[in-house]
Amino acid sequence: MGGLLQILFGALRVGRYINLVPFPVVSGFMSGIGCIIIILQLAPLIGQSHPGANVVQSLSALPGDIAAINWQAALIACVTLGIVYFTPRSIQRLVPTPLIALVIGTLVVWLFLAGVPTLGEIPTGLPELQLPSLDWLTLTDMVGSALVLALLGSIDSLLTSLVADSVTRTHHNSNRELIGQGIGNFLAGLFGAIPGAGATMRTVANVRAGGRTPISGMVHSLVLLAVVLGVGPIAGHIPHAVLAGILIKVGIDIIDWGYLRRIVRAPRAGIAIMAVVLGLTVFVDLIVAVAVGIVSASLLFVKRMSDLELENVRETSEDRPLTPVEAEILARHADDLLIYYISGPMNFCAAKGLTRRIAVTGEFKVLVLDLSDMTFVDTSASIAIEDVLANATELGLDALVVGLRPRVRNTLERLGVTDSIPANYCLETRAEALSYAAELIAKRG
Repeated sequence: MGGLLQILFGALRVGRYINLVPFPVVSGFMSGIGCIIIILQLAPLIGQSHPGANVVQSLSALPGDIAAINWQAALIACVTLGIVYFTPRSIQRLVPTPLIALVIGTLVVWLFLAGVPTLGEIPTGLPELQLPSLDWLTLTDMVGSALVLALLGSIDSLLTSLVADSVTRTHHNSNRELIGQGIGNFLAGLFGAIPGAGATMRTVANVRAGGRTPISGMVHSLVLLAVVLGVGPIAGHIPHAVLAGILIKVGIDIIDWGYLRRIVRAPRAGIAIMAVVLGLTVFVDLIVAVAVGIVSASLLFVKRMSDLELENVRETSEDRPLTPVEAEILARHADDLLIYYISGPMNFCAAKGLTRRIAVTGEFKVLVLDLSDMTFVDTSASIAIEDVLANATELGLDALVVGLRPRVRNTLERLGVTDSIPANYCLETRAEALSYAAELIAKRG
């Protein structure tokens, strides 16, 4: 069911929204994954093992691990790191350095260092087909669980795709990823397998080893198939310390050093978001980290957009200066006529500030809202405009509206904002509005 939901997500093109994740969030996520890899491999690097341990447990056990260090394992780990870091580029173009380190490290341990821990026995054999059974009494709970699995798997995979894009400087197809993974999870479920998702660690290891096309993923699958079909006993001789050395190199590579080098000059808000995401990724949870990062970045964006939009609410406009006739009317009735010019889009970000920015008092007789350059208005901003007009009316002012564009007029009409504006108070140009305002002032004496 989770796989089918992922296919549905892809068909509905939900995956495109992953591209809206801000760079500091992706950077913090990448660096956090790198730190997790390094921390979890510190114990195997020196011959110790803590199966299933998390980051906090691994760090807590580190002093004891160092005290009980296996020097043979530490030696082979150093050899592994030396191979992956110092192999000449001419050789790297022919054979990936992790593969070289894996083969040499395994042979050295097998022949000379019997005291180094290895993977040991690996289960083999293929699973049996298990057709699903539906219990209608628990179907609601099953759908809920499937939705959670589908969402977590989709988010994890698409974030992994963003990391891969950042490393390879390419662009993935999010919806294709969701459909492909959904098909995989659907088929895996038929054999009693647990649902899978994008693995950032293995993806980066793949890329760093030279993988650039789907063929590398297919080779990965074939190797795992070979292991379960009978090569497991050979793979069981691979030392933990060799794998730890390879993965530590991967962890160091995945850390976003490019952004960290800019940390002194980068905007402080972006640095703060990156640091929060990194910390939550390492010590809490990947999904929580990304969720907090996106929410924080979104709130920051809303605040900045609010400031920018409110800058477009002003009493006079340098972009649309007054004509001599308009200037004369405004100067003649400066004490009675209040005119505000609003340009650009106006949405919920600035709705609250809009009512505060337009300072209407009972000292004036006419308010003119020039909306001729307003390109967009949403529900929140529309209600804010209605509040401004209502406030002006309550204070005894005549409120005129100028230059409603079709898109803006349509929104205001659908929300009923224009119902409270007399038809003759909606004018096409600012010149007409100022002339009409002069007439209203003259009538009121």
